[in-house]
Amino acid sequence: MTKHSEDMNTELQALYSQLPSIDRLLREDAFQPLLANYGAHLVTETLRQLQIEAREAIRDEQQMPSWCNDWVSALQQRVLKEGVSGLKPVLNLSGTVLHTNLGRAPMAESAITAVTQSMRHAVTLEYDLGSAGRGHRDKCISDLLCELTGAEAACIVNNNAAAVFLILSTLAANREVVVSRGELVEIGGSFRIPDVMRQAGCQLVEVGTTNRTHLNDYRQAINEQTGLLMKVHTSNYAIQGFTAAVDEQELVALGQQHRLPVVTDLGSGSLIDMQQYGLPAEPMPQSLIAAGVDLVCFSGDKLLGGPQAGIIVGKHRWIEQLQSHPLKRALRVGKMTLAALEATLQLYRQPDRLTTMLPSLRLLTREQEHIKTSAVRLLTQLTETYGAQFHLADEACWSQIGSGSLPIDRLPSWAITFTPKDGKGRTLEALVDRWRALPVPVIGRLQDGKLWLDLRCLENESALLEAILS
Repeated sequence: MTKHSEDMNTELQALYSQLPSIDRLLREDAFQPLLANYGAHLVTETLRQLQIEAREAIRDEQQMPSWCNDWVSALQQRVLKEGVSGLKPVLNLSGTVLHTNLGRAPMAESAITAVTQSMRHAVTLEYDLGSAGRGHRDKCISDLLCELTGAEAACIVNNNAAAVFLILSTLAANREVVVSRGELVEIGGSFRIPDVMRQAGCQLVEVGTTNRTHLNDYRQAINEQTGLLMKVHTSNYAIQGFTAAVDEQELVALGQQHRLPVVTDLGSGSLIDMQQYGLPAEPMPQSLIAAGVDLVCFSGDKLLGGPQAGIIVGKHRWIEQLQSHPLKRALRVGKMTLAALEATLQLYRQPDRLTTMLPSLRLLTREQEHIKTSAVRLLTQLTETYGAQFHLADEACWSQIGSGSLPIDRLPSWAITFTPKDGKGRTLEALVDRWRALPVPVIGRLQDGKLWLDLRCLENESALLEAILS
């Protein structure tokens, strides 16, 4: 070993020797509040990790890390950092109200209260107070859904994809399912109707063409192997022009003639007429139930405005088969989802109050002029902070109802835009990155060389100012 190597090794050993032992640190008075707050195990393990990192820094950089001057602060910062939830609240200024990546529908206050109560107390999840025996966890939701939709019975699973899978597995395993070629949808995450049918053990029978399907196409496809007739609502795209489709009432008559169940997958699903609020029309489960459709499934966390859930309503004989299928137990929801869903459905019994009480509908129905007023009010304060680097303006824009669902439907809105004065895209990207790293991240959208903060989903202006002016 050379003289230089020996000296270097001596210096490293000297630095290593300056690292305090964990036992010594734990005995110090300054660490006692940390031990009381976080417990001995977490504090000890964190100190052990910090020591490993300090040794690595000494080895690689031949100097003591600066944070070694204050082990109490270093440990507290590390514990706080690692204790931050991965599900962080964000300000959704993307312009998409029901944003799949941001958790879709915000919950109503009554739903939040119901979930909290179900978490805090024992509840009658599967307990029948009348008989003091075992009940069914879907019972309270089923009664409400039957009242709201006119269905005979209902079944709840963890999302609409699960609802489709359960229906196909129960009613059409090892049999054929007839679907229009124009309805073989793919939704987010590469979820494709043909793939689901394959996993459920069904054989897909495509009928018609991409743009035109007639009743006779279904009729000609029916044989002794047919399990059910299915329609899928194309909520995430539209075929326009020279088109033709078979409505549910016609398909129900054909199904009854051949003693085949008719199933409709609505995807988003709305329990109210959206047109009364100036929103795009969406098919309603109650209309399809009235038309005689045997089973209708839809989501709980999209237009319904509740928690993630797959809702199936329809005739009692088919719902009973779904409830008794082994898959139902694997796909069932827990008490928190049921509590939130029940509270959300209760709001639909007061339709005149929905735009006030249901956050998703309240956001979807905000008037453009009201949003513009908010933008003008905020613009002055934001310009004071960001005007040196960006041109700020309030501009008309279009929001969208959903991302995976209803992405083509637009709502007139208003935004604050940021355009970099140096004309460089990386200046804009740096701002976006900085805002994503905030304690409460701000999520906008980049478009046409600008950052757009669509204010449709911003009901608390002070929250935005506090986030990006602090």
